[in-house]
Amino acid sequence: MERKVLVVCCVVGFLSLLTAATGFAAEATRIKGSQVQLNSPTQCSYPRSPALPLGLTAAVALLIAQIIINVSSGCICCKRSPHPTNSKWTVAVVCFVVSWFTFVIAFLLLLTGAALNDQHGGENIYFGNYYCYVVKPGVFTGGAILAQVSIALGTLYYLMLTQAKNSGNPWGDPPFPNQGGIAMGQPQIPPTQEPVFVHEDTYVRRQFT
Repeated sequence: MERKVLVVCCVVGFLSLLTAATGFAAEATRIKGSQVQLNSPTQCSYPRSPALPLGLTAAVALLIAQIIINVSSGCICCKRSPHPTNSKWTVAVVCFVVSWFTFVIAFLLLLTGAALNDQHGGENIYFGNYYCYVVKPGVFTGGAILAQVSIALGTLYYLMLTQAKNSGNPWGDPPFPNQGGIAMGQPQIPPTQEPVFVHEDTYVRRQFT
């Protein structure tokens, strides 16, 4: 494995672990409904929670990982080479599309959960009654899980393209088909010169001259 590929995988793997750790930590420390107090009919009192910085850290780490993967591998839509219809190409396209789809959902969940968790003093009216809003359970967890799926698929997409490039075939095209024939041809043997007969006296004189 090339050094560049190893470095990219290590950095992306670290960001994946950071996203998971901060996402699950934000879920564990989010503000629950039982922690909110209603000081007045129109005023909610929220306790302080580290879920906001944790959620933002998870979202930023996911964004950086996605950028690193796509910059290192290149956008699959920008390739000018012909796109063959084989299994490697199909898997690469599926990984690319699903990776971006899960990235968008995970990023929005983490970012929205972090923002809504910081509504200190806010209140909402529902059918004439005031209530305090809290982030629903599973928002940060869902974002963290989808982030892992997005990074894993993006890494697989990157490794497949890198392997294809290293093999001299960037898009996994099948090699040139074997013709199955045997090369036939006449052997090229340089012509030999005809022997020259020299008289014995002439040969002896050449030896002493």
